Amino acid sequence: MYHPTAHLLLKKLLPELKKAAGDQSIADFERRYVALFSDIYDRFHQLYGQHPDAVEAFEKLSQVLLNGFLKRPSYLKKSDLERETNPAWFRSQEINGMMLYVDRFNKDLKGLSEKVGYFEELGINFLHLMPVLESPKVKNDGGYAVSNYRKIDRRFGTNADFKKTAKTLRDRGTILMLDLVVNHTSDEHEWAVKAKSGDQKYQDFYYAFEDRSIPYMYERSMPEVFPESAPGNFTFNEEMQKWVMTVFNTYQWDLNYTNPHVLVEMLDVILHLANMGVDVFRMDAVAFVWKQIGTACQNLPQAHLIHQLFKLCTQIAAPGVAFLAEAIVAPTEIVKYFGQSKVWSNEHDIAYNATLMALLWNSLATRSTRVMKASLRDVPAKPNGTTWINYARCHDDIGMGFEDRHIQEAGFDAGAHRQFLTKFLTGDFHGSFAKGLPFMYNPKTGDARISGAMASLAGLEQALEEDNKLGIRRAIDRINLMHSIILSYGGIPVIYAGDEIATLNDYSFLKDDAKSDDNRWMHRPEMDWKKSKKRNTKKSVEFEVFQSLKKMIAVRKTVAEFADHNNTHLIEVSNDHVFAFERKFESKSTFVVANFKDSDQEIYPHLVFPQTGVNPFKMVDRITGKSVKAVEGKIMLKPYQYYWLTNK
Repeated sequence: MYHPTAHLLLKKLLPELKKAAGDQSIADFERRYVALFSDIYDRFHQLYGQHPDAVEAFEKLSQVLLNGFLKRPSYLKKSDLERETNPAWFRSQEINGMMLYVDRFNKDLKGLSEKVGYFEELGINFLHLMPVLESPKVKNDGGYAVSNYRKIDRRFGTNADFKKTAKTLRDRGTILMLDLVVNHTSDEHEWAVKAKSGDQKYQDFYYAFEDRSIPYMYERSMPEVFPESAPGNFTFNEEMQKWVMTVFNTYQWDLNYTNPHVLVEMLDVILHLANMGVDVFRMDAVAFVWKQIGTACQNLPQAHLIHQLFKLCTQIAAPGVAFLAEAIVAPTEIVKYFGQSKVWSNEHDIAYNATLMALLWNSLATRSTRVMKASLRDVPAKPNGTTWINYARCHDDIGMGFEDRHIQEAGFDAGAHRQFLTKFLTGDFHGSFAKGLPFMYNPKTGDARISGAMASLAGLEQALEEDNKLGIRRAIDRINLMHSIILSYGGIPVIYAGDEIATLNDYSFLKDDAKSDDNRWMHRPEMDWKKSKKRNTKKSVEFEVFQSLKKMIAVRKTVAEFADHNNTHLIEVSNDHVFAFERKFESKSTFVVANFKDSDQEIYPHLVFPQTGVNPFKMVDRITGKSVKAVEGKIMLKPYQYYWLTNK
């Protein structure tokens, strides 16, 4: 769109940038800069048009983009050009992911590189490394309190180690995703240290107030994120004698994005890390980056403009980089983080499908798929050029983030249903197979989230303790069922490291004073490499889970309709215990059906298959390669059985 002010500014800035580049070619930079200039200017002006430093900050922003481009290694520029010709590169069915803590997986970055063969054996080619940037030794929130955005924490290695690891992974065809905490820094970050010393420039990088009057105005409408461990949203800093906004923890200071210089600095950080070899940024706490009195300070329109600027600006200097939104909110809010463009994503490229994850656990607990069907039917369509991260477990707790109205639509009382889920998944319900713990119980609301390893929540821990062979079989089947859904539903499947070998809860955190008050460490164990060797021992639990997952990943890579083309369609099978959907692309179709009950279930082809592109008389299961036929007019599903059905 033509904008006369933007056009005049472009005419002024472009010659200056060319001059600053000297003899270096910036043809690709110039092409992208001109194409995206109006979009960037428009959003920047909406946020900062009235700010006294707006012009200065915008000019600095342009220089940051040029510097990022000029410093970008040639092999990454080559990758940028390749991905520009295939902008949907991250939606391929060939991508299969794993997330892990580097130090808990295999000591450090060098140790991680030594295990590249393990990833390849399973079929993993997308790695999400949990926070590796420098953070304080004690007050670090698991690495989410960053003290230096430009330095790898020495626990994991050096910047050189990271670059080498990133290059090794890229050369082996593996995509690298890194956490970037954009909402806050550690109170030991250089900016915070300068702020505490009295430097007004850096005090303006945060929300800092001389008395409680303005913080009180914020607090009236701001919810508490961690009501048990970090109540409230402000902390008094003795050195500054000011109240600082600290939404997550007292030592995590919220960045003030109403200051345009904060945006510019963070873009410089993004390009620095991108030039170290990061392919995808997991943007942490995206919903929180803009604060406004009288609101919940989450999911505000200005937050979306900030993230759109991150995306648009990075496209100029490093267009091969993608962005993932860590927004664990209702589906109607999540899809907003893809941007509002109807043509192609203009904000984040990827988002967590947290609702699907929670619904899977809900379905296992209730043996019913009614809530899952009701909720997924209402998920708004996402823009072209975007995809989900589908997962069953991760480093964090499980929050039942689906809506009460969908619980009610399924025929349950919302309050009683949520209480049941908490009790069931923590083993406090008769007949429960799960062994989890409640996390962040809020006595005001009665709400709680759930901690626990996938295998323990699926019943394996209890069954092993009881030496219950049927219970062990059922637990393995539940784990495989969960993996079958996240691998076949539209998006990038990501396995939490250890789940591929059915790792159980680790209770050693209770003996560590630094971790004992956070039961999420129960599902963050060190990788047991002795246990992993059992993946090749037939009839072992590890073999059953690893080999089933390996097989499904290998099959997934060959199924063209499993690429994300917004082509996942729910199919009604008239059975509350069975979940089904179709993946269809061009002339190809795969029908996925899964039984969430611990007893045999049946579906009727004459009711189901007219809704699909699959011929029920010529079906084969993609996973086993075996034919599947109706017997006496119905298809039987054993407890927790699943099929990926297509035509021969």
